[in-house]
Amino acid sequence: MIVALLHRLSEKLPRVVHRLSVMMKPQVVFVLGGPGAGKGTQCARIVENYSYTHLSAGDLLREERSRSGSEFGQLIDSFIKEGKIVPVEITINLLKKAMEETMKADEKKFRFLIDGFPRNQDNLQGWNTVMDGKADVKFVLLFDCGNEVCIDRCLERGKSSGRTDDNRESLEKRIQTYLQSTRPIIEQYEKQGKVRTIDASRSVDEVFADVKNILEKEG
Repeated sequence: MIVALLHRLSEKLPRVVHRLSVMMKPQVVFVLGGPGAGKGTQCARIVENYSYTHLSAGDLLREERSRSGSEFGQLIDSFIKEGKIVPVEITINLLKKAMEETMKADEKKFRFLIDGFPRNQDNLQGWNTVMDGKADVKFVLLFDCGNEVCIDRCLERGKSSGRTDDNRESLEKRIQTYLQSTRPIIEQYEKQGKVRTIDASRSVDEVFADVKNILEKEG
C-alpha cells in the first residue's frame, strides 16, 4: 500500500515541479557600474559557471538599432551617439521580450543578469510600472571602478569593438550621465540593503573571485 502510494507520488512529482517552473517569475540581478567597469566580461563568466542568462540593455538596443526595418533604430542611434539614455519604454519592452523568449525556449532558464539597467529614475519607474509582480529583483551587483580606469579600458576596447561610443568625448558624457543619473538609483537600492559592491579596478580573475562569493552566498 505504502509502496504503491510512493510510486504514484513519484510519478506525480515531475508534473508538479513542471507546473511550478512554468509559474516561476524571472529572478533578476541588475548589474551596474560605469562604462568599462567590466560588466559584460563578468556577466560572461557568470553565465559560464552559473545558471543565469545575460541580457545587456545596451546590446539589445544596439541590435534593435541595426535591425532592418526597426521603427526605433534611428531614434536609438541618436541617443547612443549623444551618450544619452534611450526612452524607457523601448528598453523595457526589449528586456521583457528577451526574458519571455528565453523562458519559453527553456523553462529552467528563469535567472537573468540585466546589465546596464536601470540607469536613471525614469528607467526604475518604468520597470516598476511594467514589471511589477512579473519579475523579482534579487539584488544589484555593482562593479565600482575609477573614472580614468573606465575611460582607458573603453579606449582600448574601441580599437577593436567597432562601437561608435568608445571614444573619449562620448565616454566623458557617459560617465557624467552615470554619476548624475545612475548613482542615485544605486543609492536607493543601498537603502533597501540590495546592493553588492565589488572593486572592479582589479584583474578579471580577482573580480570574479568576489562575484563567486556573492552568488554562492545569495544562492
